[in-house]
Amino acid sequence: MLHNDPIAALTPEVIAWRHHIHSNPELGFDENETARFVAEKLRAFAFDEVHEGIGGTGIVGVLRSGTGTRAIGLRAELDALPVVERTGLPYASRNEGAMHACGHDGHTAMLLGAARLLSQTRAFEGIVYFIFQPAEENEGGSLRMIEDGLFERFPVEAIYAVHNWPGVRLGTIAARVGAQMAAVDNFELTFEGLGAHAAMPQLGDDPILAAGAFVQAVQRIVSRSVDPQCALVVSLTQIHGGNVGNIVPGKVWLQGTCRFFEPGHSDHCEKLIGEIAGGIAAAHALKATLDYHKG
Repeated sequence: MLHNDPIAALTPEVIAWRHHIHSNPELGFDENETARFVAEKLRAFAFDEVHEGIGGTGIVGVLRSGTGTRAIGLRAELDALPVVERTGLPYASRNEGAMHACGHDGHTAMLLGAARLLSQTRAFEGIVYFIFQPAEENEGGSLRMIEDGLFERFPVEAIYAVHNWPGVRLGTIAARVGAQMAAVDNFELTFEGLGAHAAMPQLGDDPILAAGAFVQAVQRIVSRSVDPQCALVVSLTQIHGGNVGNIVPGKVWLQGTCRFFEPGHSDHCEKLIGEIAGGIAAAHALKATLDYHKG
């Protein structure tokens, strides 16, 4: 550490902010205390403007320097995941069932650190918008902010963000040309028919068999329907059906996600998932209902 290194001098405070946020995780669109914490810090840094409640719990801080009008955005996320923390850390989650397991506590703390540093130095010409987004995890918080007029109110030439990445050597920044993070679609699928006693399955249908067939068949989307040089992932993440050991359930619910870089893969996945589910449902005398969420 250099004796006059302002970033190193600020680091212990940024770590303390991260520990505070980690201890008090909040899920998407419920990040009220986290948003309040961020807004209070920005005001304490003497920001020119602090705007709250954008797209729900989103925050935008405005910092100006000089007479320039060119503007960029710096972005981080506020929300945690519905995960039970068992780390035993002194700053572990105090909210049972919620945890900053994806690193958004670090992202928010780092962006607050940048806000503190730039507010002190004003070592730039123009406008910097500090954007704290709610509900990054599956709930579409970025779209909600955009629909709430984010870019009409705070127009930028570009937005920059970072994501922590376990496994990358400490002190290393990784970047690449082109898309860095994939787009995401999520889907829910239900197979539904008539339940029956497990000893008399002939009296009902079996959505568990259909769910098993779907888990295997849906992977043909990746392996047989797109160019193998194109990145596409289709993953099933939840399967729920039945609640006793001697009854074949009448309904099975599945949830999954599609990740891709090519925008056309969104419609492609929705179409084929629907077709595969419909075909399997017909083969098992069941009804299939697909709810596909884009973005």
